[in-house]
Amino acid sequence: MFGEVTVGQYIHGESALHRADPRTKLIAAVALFAVVFLIRGYVPYLALAAALIAVAACSRLPLRFVLKGLKSLRLIIVFSTAVNILFNRSGEALLEAGPLTLTTGAAYAGFSLLMRLTIIITAGSVLTLTTTPIGLAGAVESLLSPLKAIRVPVHEMSMVMTIAIRFIPTISAETARIMKAQAARGSDFDTGGLVGKARSLIPILVPLFVSAIRRADELAVAMESRCYRGGEGRTKLRSLRFGKVDLAVALCAAAAFTAFIAFGRLPSVF
Repeated sequence: MFGEVTVGQYIHGESALHRADPRTKLIAAVALFAVVFLIRGYVPYLALAAALIAVAACSRLPLRFVLKGLKSLRLIIVFSTAVNILFNRSGEALLEAGPLTLTTGAAYAGFSLLMRLTIIITAGSVLTLTTTPIGLAGAVESLLSPLKAIRVPVHEMSMVMTIAIRFIPTISAETARIMKAQAARGSDFDTGGLVGKARSLIPILVPLFVSAIRRADELAVAMESRCYRGGEGRTKLRSLRFGKVDLAVALCAAAAFTAFIAFGRLPSVF
């Protein structure tokens, strides 16, 4: 499970989405997150998920790898969906099994939550898989640059945010490696109750914490050896510039999001 995280990884490519300005992709991703909570109905959610998969396919990203990021959060997704289905009593009854009753409102609440989590996680994976960490940091810094007028450390914030995102797959892979090493020494992570499984994670957390501290120290030494002193006075090797590809991506995203919101807010949508 811990080796299946795709958010934070980057796959080199030459597609239009790869060549688009990171700011365009970041704004489109934020707009998509907002659209997910504005639409309603079964059809709009399925159409939005299909459109996102089509974007990933056009970017020449391996779909199996993109969707693999959902496996690491499958327990959270299943649990959250089940809670909505079990405790929501709105709408008409669809199925009754003893004290449990499945209503139309519960079915839709579970479906909408499932689709929201799936779309958000997949969109985040597509964003990081097509954008380099440096490009993502530059996009965040550029979009937040007006805050510099009120002395907000925009460069440092974007750098910390990007490093955190970049270390997600690294820590995930490190956790999987430690678990395999502990399992080879006889540790069992699958048997026992909830308390027993929680106790079995202690041999993992200690070396993982030590490894994270060591990696952070190595990163700090590497940045200091390259004379990193913050964002003041720094220049960029590659300047961000909007081009024709960005205009096309922005127009397509705006048209698609407008259509999804208009169609998803219709009261007759199923």
